[in-house]
Amino acid sequence: MVRLEAGFSVAQERVVVIGAGIGGLAAALRLAHAGLDVTVVERAARPGGKMASVRVGDSRVETGPTVFTMRWVFEELFAESGAAFEEQATLAPAGLLARHAWTRDERLDLSADLDTSAAAIAAFAGPREAEGYRRFCARSAEVYRTLEGPFIREGRTSPTGLAQRVGISGLGDLWRIQPFATLWSALGTFFRDPRLLQLFGRYATYCGASPFTAPATLMLVAHVEQAGIWTVAGGMSALAKAVADLAAQRGATFRYGAHVDRIVTAGGRVSGVILADGETIPANCVVCNADASALGAGLFGQEAAPMGERLTPAERSLSALTLAAVAEPDGFPLAHHNVFFSGDYRAEFDTILRRRRLPDDPTVYICAQDRTESGAEPTGPERLLLLVNAPADGRDRPPTPSEIETCATNLSRRLEACGLTLAMASPPALTDPAGFESRFPGSAGALYGRAPQGWASTFKRAGARTALPGLYLAGGSIHPGPGVPMAAQSGRLAAVAILQDRDSTARSRRTATRGGTSMR
Repeated sequence: MVRLEAGFSVAQERVVVIGAGIGGLAAALRLAHAGLDVTVVERAARPGGKMASVRVGDSRVETGPTVFTMRWVFEELFAESGAAFEEQATLAPAGLLARHAWTRDERLDLSADLDTSAAAIAAFAGPREAEGYRRFCARSAEVYRTLEGPFIREGRTSPTGLAQRVGISGLGDLWRIQPFATLWSALGTFFRDPRLLQLFGRYATYCGASPFTAPATLMLVAHVEQAGIWTVAGGMSALAKAVADLAAQRGATFRYGAHVDRIVTAGGRVSGVILADGETIPANCVVCNADASALGAGLFGQEAAPMGERLTPAERSLSALTLAAVAEPDGFPLAHHNVFFSGDYRAEFDTILRRRRLPDDPTVYICAQDRTESGAEPTGPERLLLLVNAPADGRDRPPTPSEIETCATNLSRRLEACGLTLAMASPPALTDPAGFESRFPGSAGALYGRAPQGWASTFKRAGARTALPGLYLAGGSIHPGPGVPMAAQSGRLAAVAILQDRDSTARSRRTATRGGTSMR
């Protein structure tokens, strides 16, 4: 068989994707549509990774991401694969972004409409804070516009590469987005009310960081949310299934309940994977859609380990303690997304990240999954996901049963302080940092890979390509970062890298000619 110089076969190239999280699914879909022979190997029984659900009583409760934004990532992914996103997933726009509470009497709703939110902030904290909110939203939009092209859409992972991409005319924009400031200090230029500092500082936790150390560029989350939040019919796990189904229609093969033991090489490049049962799956390329720490810890073999990373506890992102529940709420008008803030935000993060303990007074997020703006308010028990931030010590020092019980008690106290009580209809399903480490080995329970701390941390994330030919990376711990759309974008970038490298080698393939010489 005639072979390409870089090891690709003239016949159909084979790609193995490790992990059916949304990054791996996006890569598999794009590559299968391009005609490559794609096999997705997933140790779980279904696709989605963190986009999962669990049975509680007679219901299934979504246990992973609950906020869907940046719809354009999926619209482009599906369009690149010859499909219409709106025909594959059913979405409903959310006018109310989230309901926030500090006490029984202190509540604030944020809306997708800027004027509505500004009016609510004026009534809540005064006209000066409303004016600060308008300035904050303008800066958030500026940050997003500056970073979308060169950072989110492209594989630029170094400060030099980013500066080169924006050019001389764009350097002023980079400076104005305050890359060297922390999110908390930047928020102080817009708000004085400590409750609003808490509210918008919470955006750091979307990437698993503390607002006191995360870069100010994370204020772009405000613009992302204003650009649109949607609820997905069937939950986020249904979105993952839609991507997997389309990839299968395009020719990808899915093997569930299959565990990759190691990535193997031959001749200085990837040659395939070996499963735990000893089976070898040959491949020209491997997309590793696992936490970069799992790769760095050698969980996929020592040949690929140098392509990963090894994080100290201080470098890891936040983990979480979650309760998937079916319960009847009382005393508080839940929206789809709800946040109940602690009394002292700085003390909360000091406890989690410095003392490495579950917080004594946690901020609690609740997704009321049966509540939508277009539907009737549920009666009786409903599906709820409750979440508090936790240190990512699921491997080194997981919380004890006593500590978990204390945290659950403190969680209930925080809700009661805001007027909410929950009557459980079934025992809730609890997941702690050790549970997340068990589901995603090598992560120590960190949900977002490396925590963004300081201006340079964002650029420390690995990109799609690695120094090992044939090995590509995707997932929330890879550039451009965590969250469903960003992880999906990482899969798109991995697929683009493979196709570009394939085209590059194809232009240099050896051709048999009379006389035995080799020509381009």
